[in-house]
Amino acid sequence: MTDSAKRFSQNPILSPKDLIPSRPGLEIACLLNPGVFTFQNKTWLLIRVAERPQQKEGIISFPVLKGDGIEIIEIKENDPGLVADDPRVINYKGADYLTTLSHLRLVCSDDGISFYQPEGYPLLQGEGPDEAFGIEDCRVAFIEDTYYLTFTAVSEHGVGVGMRTTKDWKTFGKHGMIIPPHNKDCALFEEKINGKFYALHRPSSVDLGGNYIWLAESPDGIHWGNHKCIIKTRKNNWDSKRVGAGAAPIKTDKGWLEIYHGANAEHQYCLGAFLMDLNDPSKVIAQTDEPIMQPIAEYEMCGFFGQVVFTNGHTLNNDELTLYYGAADEFVCGAKFSVQDILSQLKYNHAE
Repeated sequence: MTDSAKRFSQNPILSPKDLIPSRPGLEIACLLNPGVFTFQNKTWLLIRVAERPQQKEGIISFPVLKGDGIEIIEIKENDPGLVADDPRVINYKGADYLTTLSHLRLVCSDDGISFYQPEGYPLLQGEGPDEAFGIEDCRVAFIEDTYYLTFTAVSEHGVGVGMRTTKDWKTFGKHGMIIPPHNKDCALFEEKINGKFYALHRPSSVDLGGNYIWLAESPDGIHWGNHKCIIKTRKNNWDSKRVGAGAAPIKTDKGWLEIYHGANAEHQYCLGAFLMDLNDPSKVIAQTDEPIMQPIAEYEMCGFFGQVVFTNGHTLNNDELTLYYGAADEFVCGAKFSVQDILSQLKYNHAE
């Protein structure tokens, strides 16, 4: 396997201890997978902050949104109705719950390395029954004069794609669930193609098909249709179990370049890339065989859920791609890539 990432020497750039919990009685268990954008000449991260009550011996406790507040559910570890072999999800008496409750939090930086939480900006939290288990893993796309936020909305109803929009990061338009369960990893293209909005997304099926990347189009960025499957898992490869989009595709003279994540049966998450036709992104013209990044640093190997590098945000400065990513489902990190280097690693489907 290959790894062409130039990791920040300051990694991890943010850890759970660096932020304050959103309310008394909760602790931050992990920071994950930030959306990234530029605003007011600063680099901003919209971090997924996963919280839980401080754990007591012999008891698993977790928060659930209820109305304007939260409810803490406590279950004894030896309860025969409890299945708790995954640190992220538990099953109790046939119902699934998350062990943490996630919200989205803004931090900003003048240099792209040292981040702080600015005053006067709200936390983005789940609202309503479709977001009762929290909102997660936001992608941010800036299209014309508006920021489009697509995030994972989680509840007992399932996992779907929610959307909010903003121009100032203080007031938000709320558009509900734009793609119903089970779906996530939704990344919008940052410009229209032939007058239409486009987005990548990832439906999931446990019995037929698989965890594949799909393309959708829209007249308005909110209502989506004409869905097409464009990237599948590859047997016996690093992306054999599931694949999903990263952030907004990058426009190059060769095509739309997308950084994506893939996982194998051992739940190791790596990053790869594929290339879509500039005028018809449903045509995938090239893909990397090997990952461009894999978990090799200690902070990527060991954490809340180890062996994970996962991105849904970046900034671009000419050829320099600065990728912000979640490591081991606990830390926020950064790495730099050359776009031309990634393009050189692509294997074309036919002679170009």
